[in-house]
Amino acid sequence: MTSTAPSIVEQPRVNLLGLSLRQMEQFFLDIGEKKFRAQQVLKWIHHAGVTDIGAMTNLGKALREKLEAIAEVRPPEIVSQHDSSDGTRKWAIRVDGGGLVEAVLIPEAGRATLCVSSQVGCSLDCSFCSTGKQGFQRDLSAAEIIGQVWLAIKSYDAFQSGNGRIVTNVVMMGMGEPLLNFDNVVAAMDLMMEDLAYGISKRRVTLSTSGVVPALDRLAEVSEVSLAISLHAPDDALRDELVPINRKYPIARLLQSARNYIDAQRDQKRVVTVEYTLIAGVNDQPDQARELAALLRDFPCKINLIPFNAFPQSAYRRPSGNAVSRFWQVLVDAGFVVTVRTTRGDDIDAACGQLVGQVVDRTRRSERYRSAVETQVIQVS
Repeated sequence: MTSTAPSIVEQPRVNLLGLSLRQMEQFFLDIGEKKFRAQQVLKWIHHAGVTDIGAMTNLGKALREKLEAIAEVRPPEIVSQHDSSDGTRKWAIRVDGGGLVEAVLIPEAGRATLCVSSQVGCSLDCSFCSTGKQGFQRDLSAAEIIGQVWLAIKSYDAFQSGNGRIVTNVVMMGMGEPLLNFDNVVAAMDLMMEDLAYGISKRRVTLSTSGVVPALDRLAEVSEVSLAISLHAPDDALRDELVPINRKYPIARLLQSARNYIDAQRDQKRVVTVEYTLIAGVNDQPDQARELAALLRDFPCKINLIPFNAFPQSAYRRPSGNAVSRFWQVLVDAGFVVTVRTTRGDDIDAACGQLVGQVVDRTRRSERYRSAVETQVIQVS
């Protein structure tokens, strides 16, 4: 009888890129080192852009060798980069397992806003969103989320250039629903705001949600980032069609949860950004603007109108400029602060709602939606 030696399973190395200060301190304590090493390593990764542990010269040689055996600094991989004529830059980024996500940097008037993804695909299936037509593959890790910030800065050689802050604002508005990847998103946002990492103000980090109410209730306990809600309709009947999660958490519950979040903040001047995508013939009529004004009358908010951006899998149409202006005027006359989002990066398919990339459509939602919406449009006509 022959005996076989037990197989040795090699433990994966810890990716230090996604560890918060607290997690990094615990990591060093767990390996028998002083926790102040966490501050040194955070600065190397997020201030200096260094991924080679051997180059972290204020760590002793023995510690560097110890870390190289059990840890790594591994950002995701840029597959392609596209630069728009208006200065917008978009990246397709490959993450573990081969999935692709997108990040978009939008420069404007002395600031630069990075739109970050939280999932590969999305499970919420909003009818007007291109990402939702691709189905859901998986959540991103904290390293893959913060890695999008790291890669954006690296692509401009800004870690070493001394040209000032490249990314001034971050919006969790890319692929995926952030609150369905709660722990990793919160950890990544903590790193964005950490002075030893990117030091972005909590007012300049925004989480946008379609309305996962229980997770939004939890967020108030652990974070002070700015909040945006994807509303897109003035009543539950229409929102049920556009944002299916509304059937589980209707508008009244979402608005109350958002109000509770704002009330829990130490800064009582904060307001919620209400995002409203205007779709021709669906939710862009003056009567619907008046309904929206009535709905939000006592709600602490500003409103961001987003003219729909067409994409191949959708039969929805962009509203006319006059329709957008009429809708805007009704809300302004009702006393709201209202902005209209300017389309950016149109020539590279980077505008909001066009974050499709090369994510594999595993659910054939695209065909189903196109057929359903075309039928609806014919009936309306």
